[in-house]
Amino acid sequence: MPDSRLTIDLNALAANHATLRGMAGGAAVAPVVKADGYGLGAAAVARRLHAEGARTFYVARISEGEALRTALGKLPAEILVLDGAVADAVARLKAAALTPVLNSPEQVELWRVQGEGGAAALHVDTGMNRLGLTLEQAELAARGGLRLSWVMSHLACADEPANPMNARQLGAFRQARALFRDVRASLANSAGVFLGPDYAFEMVRPGISLYGGGPQGRPDPRLQVVATLEAPILQVRDVSPGETVGYGATFTAAEPLRVGILSAGYADGVLRAGSSRSFAALGGRRAPVIGRVSMDLIAVDVTGMDARPGDLAQMFGPDAPIDEVAAASDTLAYELLVRLAPRLQRRYIGA
Repeated sequence: MPDSRLTIDLNALAANHATLRGMAGGAAVAPVVKADGYGLGAAAVARRLHAEGARTFYVARISEGEALRTALGKLPAEILVLDGAVADAVARLKAAALTPVLNSPEQVELWRVQGEGGAAALHVDTGMNRLGLTLEQAELAARGGLRLSWVMSHLACADEPANPMNARQLGAFRQARALFRDVRASLANSAGVFLGPDYAFEMVRPGISLYGGGPQGRPDPRLQVVATLEAPILQVRDVSPGETVGYGATFTAAEPLRVGILSAGYADGVLRAGSSRSFAALGGRRAPVIGRVSMDLIAVDVTGMDARPGDLAQMFGPDAPIDEVAAASDTLAYELLVRLAPRLQRRYIGA
């Protein structure tokens, strides 16, 4: 009986990179590989994308940047750390040749004093109110003689193309960019790439769409499936009307059912929120999850299907689009990927 397994298709990853690069026009494509490459393995992902021409990468934490620098070895790459520079980590940033994304006046001053002239990026808040300098603070920073490689901001509503917030942020970012005329600029995340060339500037920073997630939280035919999670059927059993399935007896059969018990659960990263809501795919057909998702097991309705112990059911993949599976659990593809557990058997296809 095989373990539940995660297959990562690096050729599909490369194809998505090429698609996004084409949509970005002349802008550089800087992959976001934080959270261990969105759960798919930052080292393997970054090495393949470097082979496809990527030379700039984004991570969230300094530790992620250090690990990525080690994984890339002597391959030339700029690695930007979104958390920025804090006092006890400046030496680590410099030792690993990491570029901090400065998010506050305090970080700007710290890097000015301790950065020894090293390059940094500057994050200007254009309305998200999360990280970043205000326009007024950015104007002060522009007079300070920092050596900046990038000025950037982050879109809050790019997955909603008609949302007026997008145009407001674009206008605010153009004001910020005017303060740094000789510095390259970056605004667009995955969904931002799909908003059009006005949002591209000199660099786009795709994350989820590299890994196969649609830019608007639903499948997009322009993107290929990168991650496929499969779980074997341990047992197929008959359930009579009136019988219940799983913890809490939350599901009661209204008619005779054939139920497949899958070797997967929330210990593998399958969300408990998908209990009696989500689905798996078997032989191209959808098998609804019935009852509660438990730590190691999931029950699915395989009535009328050719389902046998040892058969593999897709928890997400070509027959179970990750965006649709995520929506069935009231979440996003991001969460399904970053929750993937270490105990999954992983395999990579594509050099």
